[in-house]
Amino acid sequence: MSKQVRVRFAPSPTGPLHIGGVRTALFNYLFAKKHNGTFVLRIEDTDQNRYVEGAEQYIIDSLNWCNIPFDEGPNKNEKFGPYRQSERKDLYKQYADQLIKSGHAYYAFDTAEALDAHRKDHETKGKTFIYNWHNREKLSNSLSLSAEDVQAKLDAGEDYVIRFKSPQDQTLHLKDIIRGEIKIDTNILDDKVLFKADGMPTYHLANIVDDHLMEITHVIRGEEWLPSLALHYQLYDAFGWEAPEFAHLPLILKPTGKGKLSKRDGDKLGFPVFPLEYTSPEGDVSRGYKEDGYFAESVVNFLAFLGWNPGTEQEIFSLEELIEAFDLSKVNKAGARFDPDKIKWFNHHYMQEQSNDDLAEAFKQNHDSLKDIDVNYISMVVGLIKERATFVNDFWDLSNFFFEAPTEYDEKAFKKAIKDDTKSIMTDVKSIINNIENFEVETLQNNVKGWITSNDIGFGKVMMPLRLALVGALQGPDVFDIMYMIGKNETVKRIDSLIEKIG
Repeated sequence: MSKQVRVRFAPSPTGPLHIGGVRTALFNYLFAKKHNGTFVLRIEDTDQNRYVEGAEQYIIDSLNWCNIPFDEGPNKNEKFGPYRQSERKDLYKQYADQLIKSGHAYYAFDTAEALDAHRKDHETKGKTFIYNWHNREKLSNSLSLSAEDVQAKLDAGEDYVIRFKSPQDQTLHLKDIIRGEIKIDTNILDDKVLFKADGMPTYHLANIVDDHLMEITHVIRGEEWLPSLALHYQLYDAFGWEAPEFAHLPLILKPTGKGKLSKRDGDKLGFPVFPLEYTSPEGDVSRGYKEDGYFAESVVNFLAFLGWNPGTEQEIFSLEELIEAFDLSKVNKAGARFDPDKIKWFNHHYMQEQSNDDLAEAFKQNHDSLKDIDVNYISMVVGLIKERATFVNDFWDLSNFFFEAPTEYDEKAFKKAIKDDTKSIMTDVKSIINNIENFEVETLQNNVKGWITSNDIGFGKVMMPLRLALVGALQGPDVFDIMYMIGKNETVKRIDSLIEKIG
Protein backbone atom coordinates (compact mmCIF):
# COMPACT_ATOMS: atom_id res chain seq x y z
CA MET A 1 0.00 0.00 0.00
CA SER A 2 1.34 3.39 -0.99
CA LYS A 3 -0.01 5.27 2.03
CA GLN A 4 1.09 4.67 5.59
CA VAL A 5 -1.79 2.59 6.97
CA ARG A 6 -3.64 4.21 9.85
CA VAL A 7 -6.74 2.63 11.39
CA ARG A 8 -8.79 3.57 14.41
CA PHE A 9 -11.02 1.93 16.98
CA ALA A 10 -13.54 4.51 18.16
CA PRO A 11 -15.79 3.24 20.97
CA SER A 12 -18.20 5.31 23.04
CA PRO A 13 -17.58 5.30 26.82
CA THR A 14 -21.16 4.40 27.65
CA GLY A 15 -20.45 1.17 29.54
CA PRO A 16 -18.35 -1.99 29.25
CA LEU A 17 -16.78 -2.97 25.94
CA HIS A 18 -18.86 -5.71 24.31
CA ILE A 19 -17.05 -8.71 22.85
CA GLY A 20 -18.18 -7.48 19.41
CA GLY A 21 -16.26 -4.27 20.02
CA VAL A 22 -13.20 -6.28 21.02
CA ARG A 23 -13.47 -8.19 17.71
CA THR A 24 -13.60 -4.86 15.81
CA ALA A 25 -10.55 -3.61 17.73
CA LEU A 26 -8.72 -6.89 17.02
CA PHE A 27 -9.36 -6.74 13.26
CA ASN A 28 -8.15 -3.12 13.19
CA TYR A 29 -5.05 -4.11 15.15
CA LEU A 30 -4.27 -7.10 12.92
CA PHE A 31 -4.72 -5.04 9.76
CA ALA A 32 -2.50 -2.25 11.07
CA LYS A 33 0.29 -4.60 12.14
CA LYS A 34 0.06 -6.62 8.91
CA HIS A 35 0.82 -3.43 6.96
CA ASN A 36 3.27 -1.88 9.45
CA GLY A 37 0.66 0.75 10.22
CA THR A 38 -0.71 2.56 13.25
CA PHE A 39 -3.61 1.49 15.47
CA VAL A 40 -5.38 4.52 16.95
CA LEU A 41 -7.83 4.62 19.88
CA ARG A 42 -10.29 7.51 19.78
CA ILE A 43 -12.95 7.99 22.43
CA GLU A 44 -16.22 9.10 20.84
CA ASP A 45 -17.92 10.79 23.78
CA THR A 46 -20.07 13.37 22.00
CA ASP A 47 -23.19 11.94 23.65
CA GLN A 48 -22.60 13.35 27.12
CA ASN A 49 -25.97 12.11 28.40
CA ARG A 50 -24.82 8.50 28.04
CA TYR A 51 -21.26 9.00 29.29
CA VAL A 52 -20.30 6.55 32.07
CA GLU A 53 -17.46 7.31 34.48
CA GLY A 54 -14.69 4.72 34.25
CA ALA A 55 -15.81 3.29 30.90
CA GLU A 56 -12.85 4.75 29.02
CA GLN A 57 -10.35 3.15 31.39
CA TYR A 58 -12.26 -0.13 31.10
CA ILE A 59 -11.83 0.01 27.30
CA ILE A 60 -8.09 0.65 27.61
CA ASP A 61 -7.67 -2.11 30.22
CA SER A 62 -9.56 -4.53 27.97
CA LEU A 63 -7.36 -3.83 24.95
CA ASN A 64 -4.24 -4.24 27.07
CA TRP A 65 -5.46 -7.52 28.57
CA CYS A 66 -6.12 -8.85 25.06
CA ASN A 67 -2.55 -7.87 24.09
CA ILE A 68 -3.82 -5.51 21.36
CA PRO A 69 -2.73 -2.14 22.78
CA PHE A 70 -3.22 1.04 20.75
CA ASP A 71 -0.27 2.94 19.28
CA GLU A 72 -1.88 6.38 19.53
CA GLY A 73 -4.67 7.55 21.78
CA PRO A 74 -5.51 9.29 25.04
CA ASN A 75 -2.26 10.07 26.90
CA LYS A 76 -0.18 8.02 24.46
CA ASN A 77 1.76 9.33 21.44
CA GLU A 78 -0.75 12.15 20.95
CA LYS A 79 0.39 13.07 17.45
CA PHE A 80 -3.10 14.16 16.38
CA GLY A 81 -4.58 14.77 19.85
CA PRO A 82 -6.68 15.25 21.73
CA TYR A 83 -8.24 11.82 21.22
CA ARG A 84 -11.46 12.42 23.14
CA GLN A 85 -14.11 14.06 20.99
CA SER A 86 -15.44 16.05 23.95
CA GLU A 87 -12.07 17.81 24.04
CA ARG A 88 -12.29 18.60 20.31
CA LYS A 89 -15.79 20.10 20.27
CA ASP A 90 -14.65 23.62 19.38
CA LEU A 91 -13.19 22.11 16.23
CA TYR A 92 -16.38 20.70 14.78
CA LYS A 93 -18.48 23.87 14.61
CA GLN A 94 -16.16 25.44 12.03
CA TYR A 95 -16.60 22.41 9.77
CA ALA A 96 -20.37 22.50 10.20
CA ASP A 97 -20.28 26.21 9.27
CA GLN A 98 -18.14 25.34 6.26
CA LEU A 99 -20.83 22.96 5.00
CA ILE A 100 -23.51 25.61 5.47
CA LYS A 101 -21.40 28.11 3.55
CA SER A 102 -20.88 25.67 0.68
CA GLY A 103 -24.61 24.82 0.55
CA HIS A 104 -24.20 21.22 1.72
CA ALA A 105 -25.91 21.81 5.08
CA TYR A 106 -28.53 24.09 6.61
CA TYR A 107 -29.92 25.31 9.93
CA ALA A 108 -33.12 23.59 11.11
CA PHE A 109 -35.22 25.19 13.86
CA ASP A 110 -37.98 22.58 14.08
CA THR A 111 -38.89 21.76 17.67
CA ALA A 112 -39.04 18.18 18.92
CA GLU A 113 -42.80 18.62 19.39
CA ALA A 114 -43.28 19.80 15.79
CA LEU A 115 -41.30 16.89 14.38
CA ASP A 116 -43.21 14.44 16.57
CA ALA A 117 -46.48 15.85 15.27
CA HIS A 118 -45.28 15.35 11.67
CA ARG A 119 -44.34 11.74 12.43
CA LYS A 120 -47.72 10.98 13.98
CA ASP A 121 -49.54 12.64 11.08
CA HIS A 122 -47.62 10.48 8.61
CA GLU A 123 -48.32 7.34 10.68
CA THR A 124 -52.08 7.97 10.56
CA LYS A 125 -51.77 8.08 6.76
CA GLY A 126 -49.70 4.90 6.67
CA LYS A 127 -46.54 6.76 5.70
CA THR A 128 -43.08 7.22 7.24
CA PHE A 129 -41.88 10.74 7.96
CA ILE A 130 -38.46 11.45 6.42
CA TYR A 131 -36.88 14.88 6.70
CA ASN A 132 -35.34 15.37 3.22
CA TRP A 133 -35.71 16.88 -0.25
CA HIS A 134 -39.45 16.20 -0.57
CA ASN A 135 -40.52 18.25 2.48
CA ARG A 136 -37.59 20.28 3.82
CA GLU A 137 -38.68 23.51 2.16
CA LYS A 138 -42.01 23.29 3.99
CA LEU A 139 -40.37 22.92 7.41
CA SER A 140 -38.69 25.43 9.73
CA ASN A 141 -35.15 25.77 8.40
CA SER A 142 -32.78 28.08 6.56
CA LEU A 143 -33.94 26.68 3.20
CA SER A 144 -37.55 27.70 3.77
CA LEU A 145 -37.03 30.90 5.79
CA SER A 146 -35.62 34.21 4.58
CA ALA A 147 -32.04 35.07 5.42
CA GLU A 148 -33.33 37.82 7.75
CA ASP A 149 -35.59 35.39 9.64
CA VAL A 150 -32.77 32.89 9.99
CA GLN A 151 -30.41 35.52 11.36
CA ALA A 152 -33.08 36.77 13.76
CA LYS A 153 -33.58 33.27 15.13
CA LEU A 154 -29.83 32.79 15.53
CA ASP A 155 -29.46 36.19 17.23
CA ALA A 156 -32.35 35.35 19.57
CA GLY A 157 -30.54 32.19 20.64
CA GLU A 158 -33.23 29.82 19.38
CA ASP A 159 -32.32 26.14 19.47
CA TYR A 160 -31.26 24.72 16.14
CA VAL A 161 -29.55 21.75 14.60
CA ILE A 162 -27.46 21.65 11.44
CA ARG A 163 -28.65 19.09 8.89
CA PHE A 164 -26.86 17.69 5.87
CA LYS A 165 -28.61 18.53 2.60
CA SER A 166 -28.87 15.15 0.90
CA PRO A 167 -29.10 15.40 -2.91
CA GLN A 168 -32.13 14.50 -4.99
CA ASP A 169 -32.27 12.04 -7.90
CA GLN A 170 -28.72 10.76 -7.65
CA THR A 171 -27.24 7.27 -7.44
CA LEU A 172 -24.26 6.88 -5.16
CA HIS A 173 -21.65 4.24 -6.01
CA LEU A 174 -20.02 3.20 -2.76
CA LYS A 175 -17.22 0.71 -2.20
CA ASP A 176 -16.68 -1.64 0.70
CA ILE A 177 -13.70 -3.99 0.93
CA ILE A 178 -15.85 -6.82 2.31
CA ARG A 179 -19.16 -6.19 0.52
CA GLY A 180 -17.98 -4.87 -2.84
CA GLU A 181 -19.87 -2.13 -4.71
CA ILE A 182 -23.05 -0.73 -3.17
CA LYS A 183 -25.56 1.47 -5.03
CA ILE A 184 -27.73 3.93 -3.10
CA ASP A 185 -30.62 6.05 -4.40
CA THR A 186 -30.26 9.43 -2.67
CA ASN A 187 -34.01 9.98 -2.72
CA ILE A 188 -34.42 7.52 0.16
CA LEU A 189 -31.85 9.26 2.38
CA ASP A 190 -32.89 11.63 5.16
CA ASP A 191 -31.12 14.87 6.00
CA LYS A 192 -29.11 13.68 8.97
CA VAL A 193 -28.34 15.99 11.88
CA LEU A 194 -24.65 16.90 11.93
CA PHE A 195 -24.62 19.35 14.81
CA LYS A 196 -26.93 19.30 17.83
CA ALA A 197 -28.62 22.01 19.87
CA ASP A 198 -26.30 21.27 22.82
CA GLY A 199 -23.31 22.50 20.81
CA MET A 200 -21.93 19.01 20.20
CA PRO A 201 -21.53 17.31 16.82
CA THR A 202 -23.30 14.05 16.05
CA TYR A 203 -21.28 10.92 15.41
CA HIS A 204 -21.43 11.53 11.66
CA LEU A 205 -19.73 14.92 11.54
CA ALA A 206 -17.21 14.28 14.33
CA ASN A 207 -16.32 10.92 12.85
CA ILE A 208 -15.56 12.26 9.39
CA VAL A 209 -13.67 15.33 10.61
CA ASP A 210 -11.55 13.29 13.04
CA ASP A 211 -10.81 10.51 10.55
CA HIS A 212 -9.64 13.15 8.05
CA LEU A 213 -7.55 15.14 10.52
CA MET A 214 -6.04 11.97 12.01
CA GLU A 215 -5.19 10.76 8.49
CA ILE A 216 -7.11 7.49 8.83
CA THR A 217 -6.65 5.40 5.68
CA HIS A 218 -9.02 2.50 6.43
CA VAL A 219 -12.22 2.49 8.46
CA ILE A 220 -12.90 -1.05 9.74
CA ARG A 221 -16.10 -1.09 11.79
CA GLY A 222 -19.23 -3.09 12.54
CA GLU A 223 -22.01 -3.80 10.09
CA GLU A 224 -24.39 -1.60 12.09
CA TRP A 225 -22.64 1.44 10.54
CA LEU A 226 -23.29 0.30 6.97
CA PRO A 227 -26.46 2.48 6.67
CA SER A 228 -24.27 5.52 7.50
CA LEU A 229 -21.84 4.82 4.67
CA ALA A 230 -23.77 6.89 2.11
CA LEU A 231 -23.77 9.98 4.33
CA HIS A 232 -20.11 9.55 5.19
CA TYR A 233 -19.10 9.29 1.54
CA GLN A 234 -21.15 12.40 0.79
CA LEU A 235 -19.53 14.31 3.63
CA TYR A 236 -16.05 13.52 2.31
CA ASP A 237 -17.19 14.68 -1.10
CA ALA A 238 -18.76 17.86 0.33
CA PHE A 239 -15.51 18.77 2.09
CA GLY A 240 -13.44 17.90 -0.97
CA TRP A 241 -11.48 15.31 0.99
CA GLU A 242 -10.28 11.89 -0.10
CA ALA A 243 -12.33 9.21 1.63
CA PRO A 244 -10.63 6.31 3.41
CA GLU A 245 -11.36 2.75 2.37
CA PHE A 246 -14.24 1.16 4.27
CA ALA A 247 -14.77 -2.38 5.53
CA HIS A 248 -17.90 -3.33 7.48
CA LEU A 249 -17.54 -6.44 9.64
CA PRO A 250 -20.36 -9.00 9.94
CA LEU A 251 -22.49 -9.19 13.06
CA ILE A 252 -21.69 -11.60 15.89
CA LEU A 253 -24.84 -13.66 16.21
CA LYS A 254 -26.47 -15.43 19.14
CA PRO A 255 -25.47 -19.09 19.72
CA THR A 256 -28.73 -20.05 17.97
CA GLY A 257 -27.58 -18.10 14.91
CA LYS A 258 -30.62 -15.81 14.99
CA GLY A 259 -30.12 -12.17 15.95
CA LYS A 260 -27.25 -10.12 17.35
CA LEU A 261 -25.42 -11.41 20.43
CA SER A 262 -26.44 -9.52 23.57
CA LYS A 263 -25.59 -9.50 27.26
CA ARG A 264 -28.94 -11.17 27.90
CA ASP A 265 -27.81 -14.17 25.81
CA GLY A 266 -24.73 -14.54 27.99
CA ASP A 267 -26.72 -14.23 31.20
CA LYS A 268 -29.24 -16.80 29.97
CA LEU A 269 -26.72 -19.36 28.70
CA GLY A 270 -24.00 -18.77 31.29
CA PHE A 271 -21.11 -17.10 29.48
CA PRO A 272 -19.63 -13.58 29.58
CA VAL A 273 -19.98 -11.05 26.75
CA PHE A 274 -17.39 -8.62 28.17
CA PRO A 275 -13.60 -9.11 28.27
CA LEU A 276 -13.26 -7.97 31.90
CA GLU A 277 -15.62 -8.02 34.85
CA TYR A 278 -17.61 -4.78 34.98
CA THR A 279 -19.39 -3.08 37.85
CA SER A 280 -21.96 -0.52 36.75
CA PRO A 281 -22.46 2.81 38.58
CA GLU A 282 -25.55 1.17 40.12
CA GLY A 283 -23.43 -1.66 41.51
CA ASP A 284 -24.51 -4.39 39.08
CA VAL A 285 -21.65 -6.79 38.30
CA SER A 286 -21.25 -8.35 34.84
CA ARG A 287 -18.96 -11.31 34.28
CA GLY A 288 -15.73 -10.98 32.32
CA TYR A 289 -13.69 -13.51 30.37
CA LYS A 290 -10.58 -12.77 32.40
CA GLU A 291 -12.29 -13.33 35.77
CA ASP A 292 -14.08 -16.43 34.46
CA GLY A 293 -10.68 -18.00 33.89
CA TYR A 294 -10.14 -17.54 30.17
CA PHE A 295 -6.69 -16.82 28.81
CA ALA A 296 -6.39 -13.70 26.65
CA GLU A 297 -4.88 -15.84 23.87
CA SER A 298 -7.96 -18.06 23.71
CA VAL A 299 -10.32 -15.06 23.55
CA VAL A 300 -8.28 -13.44 20.77
CA ASN A 301 -7.91 -16.68 18.80
CA PHE A 302 -11.64 -17.35 19.09
CA LEU A 303 -12.67 -13.80 18.10
CA ALA A 304 -10.37 -13.84 15.08
CA PHE A 305 -12.43 -16.69 13.62
CA LEU A 306 -15.74 -14.89 14.09
CA GLY A 307 -16.29 -13.72 10.53
CA TRP A 308 -12.78 -14.42 9.20
CA ASN A 309 -11.27 -17.57 7.79
CA PRO A 310 -7.62 -17.95 6.75
CA GLY A 311 -8.60 -20.50 4.12
CA THR A 312 -6.61 -23.29 5.77
CA GLU A 313 -7.30 -26.05 8.29
CA GLN A 314 -5.22 -24.29 10.97
CA GLU A 315 -7.24 -23.13 13.98
CA ILE A 316 -4.61 -22.34 16.62
CA PHE A 317 -2.79 -19.09 15.86
CA SER A 318 -0.39 -17.00 17.88
CA LEU A 319 -0.95 -13.25 17.64
CA GLU A 320 2.05 -13.04 15.30
CA GLU A 321 0.58 -15.76 13.08
CA LEU A 322 -2.78 -13.97 13.01
CA ILE A 323 -1.07 -10.77 11.90
CA GLU A 324 0.75 -12.64 9.14
CA ALA A 325 -2.39 -14.44 7.91
CA PHE A 326 -4.96 -11.66 8.30
CA ASP A 327 -6.62 -10.41 5.12
CA LEU A 328 -9.78 -8.29 4.97
CA SER A 329 -10.76 -9.96 1.70
CA LYS A 330 -11.21 -13.20 3.67
CA VAL A 331 -13.75 -11.66 6.04
CA ASN A 332 -17.25 -13.04 5.42
CA LYS A 333 -20.32 -10.93 4.71
CA ALA A 334 -22.63 -13.22 6.66
CA GLY A 335 -23.01 -13.01 10.42
CA ALA A 336 -20.82 -15.23 12.61
CA ARG A 337 -22.47 -17.48 15.21
CA PHE A 338 -21.02 -17.22 18.71
CA ASP A 339 -20.21 -20.70 20.02
CA PRO A 340 -19.56 -20.80 23.80
CA ASP A 341 -18.22 -24.35 23.53
CA LYS A 342 -15.68 -23.37 20.90
CA ILE A 343 -14.10 -20.69 23.06
CA LYS A 344 -13.83 -23.29 25.85
CA TRP A 345 -12.07 -25.55 23.36
CA PHE A 346 -9.56 -22.78 22.68
CA ASN A 347 -9.11 -22.22 26.40
CA HIS A 348 -8.44 -25.90 27.01
CA HIS A 349 -5.75 -25.79 24.34
CA TYR A 350 -4.05 -22.74 25.82
CA MET A 351 -4.30 -24.27 29.30
CA GLN A 352 -1.99 -27.06 28.15
CA GLU A 353 0.53 -24.50 26.91
CA GLN A 354 0.77 -22.70 30.25
CA SER A 355 3.65 -23.61 32.55
CA ASN A 356 2.72 -25.77 35.54
CA ASP A 357 4.45 -23.28 37.83
CA ASP A 358 2.35 -20.33 36.60
CA LEU A 359 -0.85 -22.34 36.87
CA ALA A 360 0.14 -23.51 40.35
CA GLU A 361 0.56 -19.91 41.49
CA ALA A 362 -2.88 -19.03 40.11
CA PHE A 363 -4.41 -22.15 41.69
CA LYS A 364 -2.86 -21.36 45.07
CA GLN A 365 -4.22 -17.80 44.98
CA ASN A 366 -7.69 -19.14 44.17
CA HIS A 367 -7.87 -21.47 47.19
CA ASP A 368 -7.28 -20.53 50.81
CA SER A 369 -6.87 -24.20 51.69
CA LEU A 370 -3.64 -24.23 49.67
CA LYS A 371 -1.97 -21.26 51.35
CA ASP A 372 0.34 -23.47 53.45
CA ILE A 373 1.09 -25.98 50.68
CA ASP A 374 4.46 -25.85 48.90
CA VAL A 375 3.87 -24.38 45.43
CA ASN A 376 6.28 -26.92 43.94
CA TYR A 377 4.02 -29.73 45.14
CA ILE A 378 0.99 -27.89 43.69
CA SER A 379 2.87 -27.55 40.39
CA MET A 380 3.41 -31.32 40.27
CA VAL A 381 -0.30 -31.87 40.92
CA VAL A 382 -1.23 -29.42 38.16
CA GLY A 383 0.97 -31.36 35.74
CA LEU A 384 -1.09 -34.48 36.45
CA ILE A 385 -4.57 -32.95 36.10
CA LYS A 386 -4.44 -29.95 33.76
CA GLU A 387 -5.14 -32.07 30.68
CA ARG A 388 -8.66 -32.60 32.02
CA ALA A 389 -9.16 -28.92 32.90
CA THR A 390 -10.52 -26.01 30.89
CA PHE A 391 -10.10 -23.38 33.63
CA VAL A 392 -7.92 -22.96 36.71
CA ASN A 393 -11.25 -23.00 38.58
CA ASP A 394 -11.59 -26.67 37.57
CA PHE A 395 -8.41 -27.67 39.40
CA TRP A 396 -9.83 -28.15 42.88
CA ASP A 397 -12.52 -30.61 41.82
CA LEU A 398 -9.94 -32.52 39.81
CA SER A 399 -7.26 -32.62 42.50
CA ASN A 400 -8.62 -32.03 46.01
CA PHE A 401 -7.64 -35.59 47.02
CA PHE A 402 -3.97 -34.65 46.58
CA PHE A 403 -4.36 -32.20 49.45
CA GLU A 404 -6.91 -33.84 51.76
CA ALA A 405 -8.20 -37.34 52.33
CA PRO A 406 -11.73 -38.14 51.16
CA THR A 407 -14.27 -37.91 53.97
CA GLU A 408 -16.92 -39.82 52.07
CA TYR A 409 -17.17 -42.14 49.08
CA ASP A 410 -19.22 -41.77 45.93
CA GLU A 411 -22.22 -44.03 46.48
CA LYS A 412 -22.36 -45.55 42.98
CA ALA A 413 -18.59 -46.02 42.90
CA PHE A 414 -18.67 -47.77 46.29
CA LYS A 415 -21.31 -50.25 45.12
CA LYS A 416 -19.35 -50.92 41.95
CA ALA A 417 -15.92 -51.33 43.55
CA ILE A 418 -16.67 -53.14 46.82
CA LYS A 419 -17.17 -56.91 46.64
CA ASP A 420 -17.24 -59.66 49.31
CA ASP A 421 -13.46 -60.18 49.16
CA THR A 422 -12.47 -56.49 48.85
CA LYS A 423 -11.61 -56.11 52.52
CA SER A 424 -9.09 -58.97 52.50
CA ILE A 425 -7.64 -57.82 49.15
CA MET A 426 -7.14 -54.26 50.43
CA THR A 427 -5.51 -55.64 53.60
CA ASP A 428 -3.00 -57.53 51.43
CA VAL A 429 -2.40 -54.44 49.25
CA LYS A 430 -1.76 -52.38 52.35
CA SER A 431 0.84 -54.91 53.48
CA ILE A 432 2.61 -54.79 50.08
CA ILE A 433 2.72 -50.99 50.14
CA ASN A 434 4.03 -50.96 53.73
CA ASN A 435 6.93 -53.19 52.68
CA ILE A 436 8.06 -51.02 49.77
CA GLU A 437 11.21 -49.10 50.69
CA ASN A 438 11.73 -47.15 47.44
CA PHE A 439 8.38 -45.36 47.24
CA GLU A 440 8.61 -44.38 43.56
CA VAL A 441 5.92 -44.69 40.87
CA GLU A 442 7.69 -47.48 38.97
CA THR A 443 8.39 -49.53 42.12
CA LEU A 444 4.79 -49.16 43.29
CA GLN A 445 3.50 -50.19 39.89
CA ASN A 446 5.78 -53.23 39.63
CA ASN A 447 5.03 -54.49 43.15
CA VAL A 448 1.25 -54.06 43.12
CA LYS A 449 0.69 -55.19 39.53
CA GLY A 450 3.15 -58.07 40.02
CA TRP A 451 1.19 -59.24 43.08
CA ILE A 452 -2.11 -59.00 41.17
CA THR A 453 -0.75 -61.05 38.26
CA SER A 454 0.97 -63.69 40.39
CA ASN A 455 -2.23 -64.22 42.41
CA ASP A 456 -4.39 -64.32 39.27
CA ILE A 457 -6.72 -61.61 40.58
CA GLY A 458 -8.73 -59.41 38.22
CA PHE A 459 -7.17 -55.94 37.99
CA GLY A 460 -10.53 -54.26 38.55
CA LYS A 461 -10.98 -56.07 41.87
CA VAL A 462 -7.83 -54.35 43.16
CA MET A 463 -7.51 -51.11 41.26
CA MET A 464 -11.08 -49.90 41.66
CA PRO A 465 -11.22 -50.13 45.48
CA LEU A 466 -7.65 -48.80 45.67
CA ARG A 467 -8.66 -45.73 43.63
CA LEU A 468 -11.80 -45.35 45.73
CA ALA A 469 -9.67 -45.37 48.89
CA LEU A 470 -7.34 -42.68 47.56
CA VAL A 471 -9.82 -40.41 45.75
CA GLY A 472 -13.26 -41.17 47.17
CA ALA A 473 -14.52 -41.78 43.62
CA LEU A 474 -13.54 -43.69 40.48
CA GLN A 475 -11.78 -40.77 38.82
CA GLY A 476 -8.46 -38.94 38.74
CA PRO A 477 -5.01 -39.54 37.22
CA ASP A 478 -2.94 -42.73 37.48
CA VAL A 479 -3.34 -44.43 40.87
CA PHE A 480 0.42 -44.90 41.29
CA ASP A 481 1.02 -41.18 40.61
CA ILE A 482 -1.46 -40.36 43.35
CA MET A 483 0.18 -42.77 45.81
CA TYR A 484 3.64 -41.37 45.08
CA MET A 485 2.42 -37.78 45.52
CA ILE A 486 0.60 -38.28 48.83
CA GLY A 487 3.27 -40.60 50.24
CA LYS A 488 3.32 -44.01 51.93
CA ASN A 489 1.82 -43.03 55.29
CA GLU A 490 -1.12 -41.17 53.75
CA THR A 491 -1.73 -43.98 51.24
CA VAL A 492 -1.87 -46.60 54.01
CA LYS A 493 -4.05 -44.35 56.14
CA ARG A 494 -6.59 -43.97 53.31
CA ILE A 495 -6.67 -47.72 52.65
CA ASP A 496 -7.32 -48.27 56.37
CA SER A 497 -10.23 -45.79 56.20
CA LEU A 498 -11.81 -47.74 53.34
CA ILE A 499 -11.34 -51.07 55.13
CA GLU A 500 -13.01 -49.58 58.20
CA LYS A 501 -15.87 -48.27 56.04
CA ILE A 502 -16.41 -51.76 54.54
CA GLY A 503 -16.71 -53.08 58.09
